[in-house]
Amino acid sequence: MPAKDFYHEIVCTALDKDGWTITHDPLEFRVGVIVRIDLGAEQLISADRGAEKIAVEVKSFLGASALSEFHGALGQYINYRRALRIEEPDRTLYLAVPIGVYNSFFSIDFIRDGLLEDGIKLVVYDPERKEIVQWRN
Repeated sequence: MPAKDFYHEIVCTALDKDGWTITHDPLEFRVGVIVRIDLGAEQLISADRGAEKIAVEVKSFLGASALSEFHGALGQYINYRRALRIEEPDRTLYLAVPIGVYNSFFSIDFIRDGLLEDGIKLVVYDPERKEIVQWRN
């Protein structure tokens, strides 16, 4: 099994603080190949509407090139989103990124515009406070 991202446990804690229950660690299924998304989580909306389900791919962006890491993360996200449409269409996929990277790299017009164009959903976390800072749909 692949190694967990450096901030994996921090994102688990942050999601828990935000009212989510981690249901899968990792969320794993087969669509011709084995797909392992870092986390699956649920949050009760209401008794009559049930639970909202998400999948979260955690990224730290601690490598030498943020652009290179972004390329890898984007490829994973697109493939995971496609796999979820097949296996768990009621689950929404998010890419989890640290606040520092979000404020610097993800604020670049080219990156931000690409996220919007490709429909990439983000959950921004603060690794020091172990909290979710914002959800970007």
